[in-house]
Formats: sequence, C-alpha cells, structure tokens
Amino acid sequence: MMASRLYNPFLDFTFDNQTCFLTGEALRSGDEQIQVFPVWMMRSFDLEDKAFKMLDENIVSYKSLKLPCSVSTALAFEQVEKQVKHAMQAGFEEVSNLDQLTLFHWVARILYGVVFNEIQAGIKQAFLSGEELNFSQALVHKFRNLHAMLQSIVVPMEFENRFPFSILVLPVKNAPDTFSYRDEINTLVFSLRMRDFALIATLQDNGTHAIYHEDTLKKIAGKVLHPLQFEEICARYFYSAYLFNRLPEYTYMETPQKVYVEPMPLNDWTLKPIFDNWQAKTYGQVLENFWKPWGFTLFEIIKDPEHPMSFILNPEGGFRESIELPLE
Repeated sequence: MMASRLYNPFLDFTFDNQTCFLTGEALRSGDEQIQVFPVWMMRSFDLEDKAFKMLDENIVSYKSLKLPCSVSTALAFEQVEKQVKHAMQAGFEEVSNLDQLTLFHWVARILYGVVFNEIQAGIKQAFLSGEELNFSQALVHKFRNLHAMLQSIVVPMEFENRFPFSILVLPVKNAPDTFSYRDEINTLVFSLRMRDFALIATLQDNGTHAIYHEDTLKKIAGKVLHPLQFEEICARYFYSAYLFNRLPEYTYMETPQKVYVEPMPLNDWTLKPIFDNWQAKTYGQVLENFWKPWGFTLFEIIKDPEHPMSFILNPEGGFRESIELPLE
C-alpha cells in the first residue's frame, strides 16, 4: 500500500504553527508563514489594520490572519499570486482570462486560510474553557475536501469530468477605490468586488449554481453591471448556497503519477431536489444585507412577495440597462 500523497490535518486536528498547513511538513521556525490575504491587496486597499470579524464575534485585523507554510509551498502560492495580481491590477479582461484552477488556488487559499484561523481560535477557546472541541462533521467533510483539492497546487491532480468548483468573473462599474469582500465558510461561497470586475466562487457545488441561476446569467451576459446589480446576483448565490442541501462526495484515486479526483453524482436515493425551496422573505433579508450601501429596507424589497425588487430585470423581464443610483 503506497503512502497517501494527500495530507489530512482533520484526522487528529493538527492546526498548530509548527506544521505546514497544506502538506503537513514540520517547519523549522515560526517565520515560515504566509498571509491569508495577499499583501499587495491589503496594501492597495489599506486593509492591513482593518477589522476582520471572526465567527466567535472576536475582531482581528486582516494582517493578523496567517498560515504556517513551508518554503516550497509558499513558492507555489507565490507563482499563482504573481499571475492573479497581474490580472487583477489590469482589470476584468485579464481576470476573465485566468484559468479556473488558478483562480481556485487563489480563492481557496483565502477561504481555507480563514477556516484555519477560525479552527485555531476554536481549539484555543476549547482548551481555555476545558471543554471538548465541538465540530460539525458536515463542516469537517467540506473543509477536508477543500483542503485536499487545494493540495493540487503542489501535488499533480486531475479533476475528472468537471471541476468541483466554479468561479464567475463579471465586469462591474465600481467606484475607483472599491474593495468589497465576503465569504461564508459554512457554505463555501466567496465574493470579491474591486477595480472594474467582481467574482463569485462556489467551491463545492460541482457547478450546480450556474445551472440554478442560468436564466439570470443569460440576462446579464455581456453586460457591464452596476454594483447594485452585482450585489443582487451575489445575494442570489449566497442564498442558494444556503439552500443547497447536498454534502458532495469525491473519490480520490492516487497513482504514482497523480491523484484523480472525481465528484460523485449529487442525485441521491431520496429523490428530493438538490436545492430547498426558495422563500421570498428569506431571500429579501439576504438582499437587504447586500444592498446596505443603498439603504433599501426589507419592506420595500418584498412589497410584492411574488416578485421581490430587482435591479437586474426591467418590468418586461429584460435586462435593466440604466440605474440612476450612486455606485456605492
């Protein structure tokens, strides 16, 4: 039996600072670490000391979020960072030309980096209170898969049939110094809006969100969006990620050359739909949150519960071209 090429920190919950977060290699010094958020991005938008809210309501700074990381792994991330930084500084065209795997490595490092820091905080908290670390098995399952797939940055890996993730890049008419970042680690969805683009990543849905939102995506194809319109799409994605009721399974076949990853079919024996029922009121609450800069209330949004307010569609059901509202 050959030794597994993939490292699994969830077997014994190894989340210390002496072990490379990605490969499990022992580190020689405390200096072997990388930032969760790219340094160039923190500097461009003055994020280093900005507040980042953890799940336990603790406030930390963006720059305090770090990952213990071996030199060789850090170099692999640096290669990706170079490409993504160049593309993001150039804007929408370049970002949309990046391949999905490169974008996945970039997004997953940030999302998993946040997860790693959350778990470290949880372990510390449990230790201080003398209680067992109580961790949902469903979340461990998702994070374990995310971590395994992220290892494709250092281990030759082939995703069979399709990528387990999808990353949508859209052109957006943002105000010049816009930086808007959101993540939802429980559902593995991520969004970022800056310069003249925005992206939404769903990291373990085997591409189902793109099918679920197909009608909306067709309407906006080739259009430059107002930030308000992008935030509406974001609200739809974040809400549908919450409605997604499968825990995707993947098989990992390890050979001497590479690891083959294959998603298992999402249709299960229960025959229930892959997404739970869409509730206008709950969606309205999500949208109200995403539209905070423009101050729309839940009451306005769902005045007609059958047709919640939309800035993507005009009354005839086509794309709404002009919006007379500030960019933020």
